[in-house]
Amino acid sequence: MKQDAVRFARQAVSKVPEVTLGFWVIKVAATTLGETGGDWVSMSLNLGYLVGSAIFLVLFVGLVYGQVMARDFRRFLYWATIIATTTLGTTMADFADRSLGVGYPGGTAIVVALLIASLGIWYRSEGTVSAASIVTGRAEWFYWITILFSQTLGTALGDWVAGDDRGGLGIGYEDSALLFGAGLVVVAALYFCTRVSRTALFWAAFILTRPLGATLGDFLDKPLAQGGLQISRLYASAILLAFIVVCVVVIPQRPARRDAAV
Repeated sequence: MKQDAVRFARQAVSKVPEVTLGFWVIKVAATTLGETGGDWVSMSLNLGYLVGSAIFLVLFVGLVYGQVMARDFRRFLYWATIIATTTLGTTMADFADRSLGVGYPGGTAIVVALLIASLGIWYRSEGTVSAASIVTGRAEWFYWITILFSQTLGTALGDWVAGDDRGGLGIGYEDSALLFGAGLVVVAALYFCTRVSRTALFWAAFILTRPLGATLGDFLDKPLAQGGLQISRLYASAILLAFIVVCVVVIPQRPARRDAAV
C-alpha cells in the first residue's frame, strides 16, 4: 500500500513548489510576517490570542481548501496559505505559552508532540512525508497540518530561546537569530556534503526557519529598550508583505520534482 502511494506520487504532478534558494528566501520573509502580523492582530488590535487564532484558523481552513481544490501548483495561493500558517502558528503558540500558563518550555513540548504525531500519522497513511508527494487531497491536508504545527513550534521555540520571561533562556533576539541561522547552515552542509534523507533535511530546515523568522519579527517590532527596532507591527507587516509579493512574482517557481520524494 505504501509502495503504491509512493509510485503514484512519482507519476502525478506535485502542487507545492520545488525547494530552491528562492523558496527559502520567501519562506523566511513569510515567517517573519507571521510574527509581526499575528502580534498586530492579537496584541496591537487587542483582540487577544484566542480570538486572533480563531480568525486565522478560518483563513487557514479556507486557503487549504482552495489548495486541495486547485488542479495544479498556484504560486500565490500556495504562499498565501503559508502566510496563514505562520500567523496562526504565532497566535496559537502565544496562546499556549501565555494564556494557558504553561510557559515557553511547556508550549514548546506540547507542539513538539503534536508535530511528531502529525508526521507519524501522515507517514503511516501515505508511506512518505515528502513535499514532492503532495498530489492528493488527503496528502495535502497532512502536509498543511504538519506545516502549521512546524510553524507553531518555531514560534514557541524562538520565544523560548530569545525571551527572558516565562521560563525563557534569555539569549536575546539578535543572538537567537544567529543561533537559528547557524542551525540552517548545518542543515545546508548536510544537504550538500552527505546523503542524509532530503525529506528529513527539508523538515529540519522548515522548522528552523520559523524561529529565525520569529526572532527577526520580534527584532523589528520590539522596543529599543528590549533590543528591538521598535517599528510598528502594521508597518513592518506591510513592508514584509510587499517584499513577499515581489519575490513571488520575480523568483522563478515550478512544481516540486516527482523524483525528489525521498
